[in-house]
Amino acid sequence: MSDEIEIDTDDLDRRMDGALVALRQEFATLRTGRASAAMVEPVMVDAYGALTPINQVGTVNVPEPRMVTINVWDKALVAKVEKAIRDSGLGINPQLNGTIIMLPIPELNEERRRELTKVAGDYAERARVAIRNVRRDGMDQIKKAKADGMSEDDQKFWSDEVQSLTDAAIAGVDKALEAKQAEIMQV
Repeated sequence: MSDEIEIDTDDLDRRMDGALVALRQEFATLRTGRASAAMVEPVMVDAYGALTPINQVGTVNVPEPRMVTINVWDKALVAKVEKAIRDSGLGINPQLNGTIIMLPIPELNEERRRELTKVAGDYAERARVAIRNVRRDGMDQIKKAKADGMSEDDQKFWSDEVQSLTDAAIAGVDKALEAKQAEIMQV
């Protein structure tokens, strides 16, 4: 391996880890029959003329295993927060109690559980595609280094390095998907 030309595997590894972190965040938003503050994180509220995350217009709490509450700080925004939750596609019907919005989490039926496992699979496939794109970038770096005079032995070494990073990242995605699907199907 020559000391002159190296591929930045740390950057590739960091980017692949980023895809896995994003996947875990998407998994946290999936409703599994248990209440979680992360469920409402992607909900954006039209507050003061700008789209604002729900946790910046009120306090999100989980007082019970099947209930999420949002204590909206500005009374004028309660209706907008309620509308944002209804339009978010969470499948939850908010209930108002003054400035507190309660989100009762219903028990999931078998059909809905199967739908959620498919959604989780879609999220995992997007993460795999992101990881493969990072792999492609790494392979492009190797091709460029070949043009700059990298030896064939070094090309093989770096190709194997990039592939092993890719394999490890995809295995992480598969493991996270398997755990999430098991959690969703758990009654």
